[in-house]
Amino acid sequence: MKSAFIAAIGTLIAQQVAAHAIFQALWVNSIDYAAQCVRLPASNSPVVDVTSKDIVCNVGAKSVNAKCPVKAGDTVTIEMHQQPGDRGCNSEAIGGAHYGPVSVYLTKVDDATTADGSTGWFKIFEDSWAKKPSSSIGDDDFWGTKDLNTCCGKMDILIPKDLKDGDYLLRAEALALHTASSSKGAQFYMSCYQITVSGGSGTANPSTVNFPGAYPQNHPGILVNIHAALQTYQAPGPTVYSGGSTKSAGSSCRSGCESTCTAGVGGQGTASTVVAAPTTTGGGSGGCSVQQWQQCGGIGWSGCTNCAVGSCVNLNPYYYQCQ
Repeated sequence: MKSAFIAAIGTLIAQQVAAHAIFQALWVNSIDYAAQCVRLPASNSPVVDVTSKDIVCNVGAKSVNAKCPVKAGDTVTIEMHQQPGDRGCNSEAIGGAHYGPVSVYLTKVDDATTADGSTGWFKIFEDSWAKKPSSSIGDDDFWGTKDLNTCCGKMDILIPKDLKDGDYLLRAEALALHTASSSKGAQFYMSCYQITVSGGSGTANPSTVNFPGAYPQNHPGILVNIHAALQTYQAPGPTVYSGGSTKSAGSSCRSGCESTCTAGVGGQGTASTVVAAPTTTGGGSGGCSVQQWQQCGGIGWSGCTNCAVGSCVNLNPYYYQCQ
């Protein structure tokens, strides 16, 4: 009996870990930059303490050399999957009934490759919650993370036209609320992308928040029971500033994502050619190099293959990593 109980617990833990996820790639106007300008977390596990510095860009996320070039008014597509290097559509982007909102922030920085995220952040996008008329519990409602699953882990974000030119960190966040009825039960999954914006009008002057500090642990959007009926829900953090955009939970994939993925779990996705992002240092394949713990090869990979530190290790046929 005891061994059976232990085995059941082990299976449950394995299922929960498998359902964890990482924002790990970026598209700009349907151009695939893969993981070149993302500060990949050390694992696919969530952050649960909103007072921790890990709430900024996730645990173990280190800066990289590359910055993805973006023009104000462009559409960027953030991409999430459960396992590092997995860009397929055969499983949910974030499984395990991890339902909750998706939010995207920007912070203006001097240099995206060295910024620590301590500057003020403003929200430019939100796909939160919508009541489903036939639902009796929150699990059955429309959620931002369900939209991620519908479109092979991808979600389109409009880069505001009124931004000032220069470097930014873009912070993509998915909040899973399946265990949020107890303190520190809500699970935050976030990654920071390094981008350089050009062509903006420069008139944006949004109010900002700081991480940590933007989210109280007892915020009703964090401490909530979605397994009961919901009449309203508000995602944590500030509202989207006037230059940003929102997506109605449950609505179809936007144009842009439709050209980079096949909607629906089980689709095959769209093959793409990965474009090399500009880097701050020379060397490497095509004038770029890959930071430690970043992808450096694998089937379908056409990005940088030279490691700035260590060597490119074959973890599986689809994912080589600098170690």
